[in-house]
Amino acid sequence: MHSDEPHVDDMTLAAVMAALSDPIRVTIVRRLAAEGERTCGTFELGVSKATRSHHFRVLREAGITHTRAEGTHRHVSLRRDDVDERFPGLLGAVLAAAEREALTAVPA
Repeated sequence: MHSDEPHVDDMTLAAVMAALSDPIRVTIVRRLAAEGERTCGTFELGVSKATRSHHFRVLREAGITHTRAEGTHRHVSLRRDDVDERFPGLLGAVLAAAEREALTAVPA
């Protein structure tokens, strides 16, 4: 486990909710839930590399994601089992709400 990833017992609702309060981070979580582990650089989020790294750090420090280093690549995956163990139903509810919001969003 990455040194700044909290143990499941140390995850706080405040940190998880704060991490999930940003639309870019919710997009990351949705993609990980749908596609599984990905390298950080494969996410096209319309933000700078530094901003993208910030979003991944917030998710990791809240305990929502796991980051695994392999050479110069960082592989990120959803800690769904841990989040579900600590906060049953929360991630499913967030993902369902985000999906509903995406379906009803009016294109600009």
